[in-house]
Amino acid sequence: MTTETMDAAIRYEVDADGICTLTLDLPGEKMNVLGGRLTTPLDEACQRAVADAAVKGIVITSGKPAFVAGGDLKAMGEGFDYSSLSKGEIAYRLGSLSRMLRALEQCGKPVACAINGTALGGGFEIALACHYRVVADDPEIQLGLPEANVGLMPGAGGTQRVIRLVGVKAALPLLMQGKILKPADALAAGLVHEISPVGEIVTAAKRWLRAGGDPVQPWDKKGYVIPGPHSTLEREFRGIFSGSNAMVRANGLGNYPAPELISSVIYEGAMLPMDKALGIESKYFSLLRTGDVSRNLIRTMFVNKGRADRLEARPEGIEKLNFRRIGVVGAGLMGGGIAFAAAKAGMEVVLIDRDQESADRGKDYARKKLARDVEKGRSTQDKMDAVLARIKPTTDYAELGDVQMAIETVFEDFAVKSEVLPRIEAAIPADAFIGSNTSRMPITRLAGSLAAPERLVGMHFFSPAERMPLIEIIRGTATGAQALAHALDFAQAVRKTPVLVNDSFGFFTSRFIGSFVGQSLAMLNEGVSPALIENGARMLGMPMGALSISDLMGLDTGYKAAQQEARDRGEEPPITISSRLVTEFGRLGSKVGKGYFDYGEDGSKRIWPGLAALLPTLSEQPSIDEVKARILYAQLAEGARAFAEGVLVDAMSGDLGACLGVGFPAYLGGPFAAMDTIGVPQVIVEADRLAGRYGEAFALPKIVRDMADRGETFHGATAVLSPGAMAT
Repeated sequence: MTTETMDAAIRYEVDADGICTLTLDLPGEKMNVLGGRLTTPLDEACQRAVADAAVKGIVITSGKPAFVAGGDLKAMGEGFDYSSLSKGEIAYRLGSLSRMLRALEQCGKPVACAINGTALGGGFEIALACHYRVVADDPEIQLGLPEANVGLMPGAGGTQRVIRLVGVKAALPLLMQGKILKPADALAAGLVHEISPVGEIVTAAKRWLRAGGDPVQPWDKKGYVIPGPHSTLEREFRGIFSGSNAMVRANGLGNYPAPELISSVIYEGAMLPMDKALGIESKYFSLLRTGDVSRNLIRTMFVNKGRADRLEARPEGIEKLNFRRIGVVGAGLMGGGIAFAAAKAGMEVVLIDRDQESADRGKDYARKKLARDVEKGRSTQDKMDAVLARIKPTTDYAELGDVQMAIETVFEDFAVKSEVLPRIEAAIPADAFIGSNTSRMPITRLAGSLAAPERLVGMHFFSPAERMPLIEIIRGTATGAQALAHALDFAQAVRKTPVLVNDSFGFFTSRFIGSFVGQSLAMLNEGVSPALIENGARMLGMPMGALSISDLMGLDTGYKAAQQEARDRGEEPPITISSRLVTEFGRLGSKVGKGYFDYGEDGSKRIWPGLAALLPTLSEQPSIDEVKARILYAQLAEGARAFAEGVLVDAMSGDLGACLGVGFPAYLGGPFAAMDTIGVPQVIVEADRLAGRYGEAFALPKIVRDMADRGETFHGATAVLSPGAMAT
């Protein structure tokens, strides 16, 4: 056997039987990711093996735990300047891997892929281009083409090979939804040929080669026909796309181009010869790869989310805290959810409320959620019992004597929190810290009730706490580095993405969603149609309109908060349509079946007919584009103000907080990614137009105008530093 290393990334071995094994092992990386450092030496190695008359067959495998994890998303998120290239040149450049894999499957020698670990995206496309695929018998292995989840499509032949292997109908969820398969599922679908015991996959691949492996793909043989309907002449074929296209439009409302283009490339590719179809795929792939949506999704939802999950904001020099036992004070909806999340993560939880019945009710929240999982087969009774055993409901603060942290989740009332926090401080160990789950009260003010204010850190969870992926970590002026570091440790322990912000009233996320709701309600009070407001939000990409959100949160909750805020400012609370719904009509929201909407027992809802009589008369309704602009730019302006005031440590935190916490459209990448995409000068022009017509909600801070003058952006090489970072 001869062994060589090619360009450090590929180990090249030829055995006595003439089988060449190419082992992918990208140096200095935990996993293989596709990029020039890997694909160039792989291409060279394949060409060498094909040209060597002594080589009878090829095996491609990996020297890392995973096979190939897909493309280098970090590099994709940083973007590349294609402005000097034509569309054809871009498609050709981005189609290099597709051409390489097409050459490999037509090389005349049999090629087998020994998939030792997870193979996703381009990694799975490499496997699909091989004539035989054997995967290790490990249920933890993930196989699939999830590119649609980052605003892309497979660009190295994946769309065309999948439809030729499994048929158009079965391919749609695999490609348009990015469905991930376990080895057994991939075998049943026909995407792999064999499952072999871990450690024997290369042997199995070689066995196929020695048995005279076929070097011709099925679709390259004369008379090959795609499984199932594959022609516009067939009614079922047309029906498949009629249904899928309607679903894509209904779900994405035209904001996410990837599913639509994937549908197009499947439709067109199914009726074309393989090489023509691959050309179509490269063309559509280049449109997505160079578009704003994929860049924004990748940068915010994967690259920057990964940075936050790795706790890059964590203060250095402080030992990581491994949580065994915590306290949660306040067993309401939020407290019950936090206790549930911590117990699922393996922690013991002391759940305290003012009476035992309330504390027990908090534990019952977890019981109901777990019972539903057991009923649906997603969990077992033993697992349910184990989680519940870790939650101890009580009224006794002395039970906090051995916790490592305690989170208060009591009412959003300064007097109540100021009473509870000192009780927690007196009960917990001296080295434990306190988290306050408040959505708007300044942590610095709350810390004034403590003997050791450095122990308090804001930990703003989102409802339902066990499901929502974000925790907003708020640093008060007195918050110590240890409390801050350990709050971030807790976020990681319960598998939440933390964003760090500085203290202020409403922090970032509450202010941000308040701008959306506030502008929507301002339009309502002007007489804009409720349906137009709700539909404008949905068409922009918000998960629901502000009226629906208000009903869900409770109109009485918003009313009380507005009353308190007005009192804090020494102002008279305004009379609005929302306040009238509460005080005059008892319409408190979805919890009582009536708010802005009437709610049916069957889950239906419709705008309350009586709402029209409360609206002022508007001679002409605004266009849907104007409604969308007001909803979007109110949020952009509020985000910019939070950035300018130093509430945000960086733009990344604002983008993550907006998308993961309050439903800002992910395709825009967050408010700061959106401003970069639109262009800061263009944002100023539109915001000024809206401010001149509708008021200060659209006013931009000076820093944005300075950025435009200097050609700066919120992200990338020309990014401006946040005042919040400079003040840290």
